[in-house]
Amino acid sequence: MTRRGLAGAAAGALLAAVALFGADQPVTPMRADVIGGPYAGILAASTDLGPTRLTPVQVTASLRNSAEPVRLTAWARNHGLSVRWRPGDDWAVIAGAPSAAAEAFNVAIHDYRLRDRTAPVFYASPQQPGIPPTARAEVTGLGRIFGYTPTREALPSLPRDVPGGGLLPSQLLKAYNATPLVEDGFTGAGQTVVVFAFDGFLQSDMDTFATMFGLPPLTPEVVGGMPERRVGEANMDLQVLHAIAPDAKLVLVNARSTTDNEGGSAFEKLGRLMESVNQQFPGAVWSFSIGWGCDRLFTAADLAPVRAALASALRNGTTAFIASGDLAGLECKGGHNWSDPPKPDDVGVDAVASLPEMTSVGGTKLSTTADGEWLAEQSWYDVPLIQGTAGGVSTLFERPRWQSVNAVDPLADRRLVPDVSAVADPNTGVRIVFNDNVVVGGGTSQAAPIWAGLTALMNQSFVASGAEPLGELNPLLYRIARGSALPGFRDISLGGNAINPGSAAGYDTVTGLGTPNIENLVKNILLARAGG
Repeated sequence: MTRRGLAGAAAGALLAAVALFGADQPVTPMRADVIGGPYAGILAASTDLGPTRLTPVQVTASLRNSAEPVRLTAWARNHGLSVRWRPGDDWAVIAGAPSAAAEAFNVAIHDYRLRDRTAPVFYASPQQPGIPPTARAEVTGLGRIFGYTPTREALPSLPRDVPGGGLLPSQLLKAYNATPLVEDGFTGAGQTVVVFAFDGFLQSDMDTFATMFGLPPLTPEVVGGMPERRVGEANMDLQVLHAIAPDAKLVLVNARSTTDNEGGSAFEKLGRLMESVNQQFPGAVWSFSIGWGCDRLFTAADLAPVRAALASALRNGTTAFIASGDLAGLECKGGHNWSDPPKPDDVGVDAVASLPEMTSVGGTKLSTTADGEWLAEQSWYDVPLIQGTAGGVSTLFERPRWQSVNAVDPLADRRLVPDVSAVADPNTGVRIVFNDNVVVGGGTSQAAPIWAGLTALMNQSFVASGAEPLGELNPLLYRIARGSALPGFRDISLGGNAINPGSAAGYDTVTGLGTPNIENLVKNILLARAGG
């Protein structure tokens, strides 16, 4: 069989496997049910060290409203547990000693360690805790008892054999028809873009990048201390943003504290971090090129702290973008056994990217003329490496009302990702500087800051005309896609990924609505806001 035939067969098998999603979905049982899917896979790939000695353990509860969970608190107290809740929150955290939690929820809680002996020990229950009957009037769902949260980030590629060695800032702007905004004087001035990152950067790389391309000085503000490790992700995000919006204020937020897996509180920590950023930089554009595991590892309740913090930021005018992922729709594939062939349990989407309030950005392969004029795009998918734009159907969240699309999917009532796309193929990526070397960016981790930078330009233009910044973007994007005066998106109908053999006309779960035509998109947004 040819490589194309093998890829097609694999894609077909994985498409069929999507129907298995329901088997590992959390319910709200009166008893504890065993969790299947990739969650069970992580535990099976780990060494069971016996009953946990880590304390405390915790589980997140999503609440029906923001009223104090009196019944939940009383139940927890009667079982030797405590509840953390703040006035106004629609979520709470139940915490306590492992023995008390195990007895209260009627589950086993053990310590585990991935087969890599250098990996940290984490606690987990192979069972999904049920909502206490006495608290069902207040609680809509519980998260996992799980002290481990996988993380992801991308690395810039080495220079590839492409014309010019990667896109220049001017070519990138022209490719997405943002040059007219720049010619009108919109360069991001007065706008703030926040990059959430796990790694840091060298200021010398920022200086070299700015000098090399004749841009203003690039001196990002750092919040939370400069991360010690440097793998290139922060360089790519910040420099791509500077290439598009050179006069915007750039802020790097150290998100490393959310990755320590201490106490299973990664999403609670991320939510608190987002709240802090919202207070410090209200109305900023956010860019995430990092992730915290796939949707099938968690429940919607686990993400409640993040979703609440994001919704609050959107009300302040923030627009948030996140990379959809680079595993071609296999975002549940663990960090071990990369040489294994794809399995049904590998199929999934990034958990945070599937939040309805988050604009998820997929990736493309871009073709331009020598000066950057757009010629064509197709989805980014490297079959031999099983790398490419991620996308699919969320198991966590229902289909938002604004996401009315004609996509063919096995779960017609679920949230679809990604929403939009931009260039991600390392062979056609953006030229950046890392460790004093010119390299080429790539991955959906490049696509997300591209959209964030373009949004900074659009916001500046809106403010100049007396309009409000974009804020929550998804409802507006889908409204424009359903019908607008000018084509605001370039529909990507070539290519696919590991679970979807081909893009389709209109929306698809490979590249979303497509890539932007910024000049047209700005006009369409103004018309849509005016009721046109």
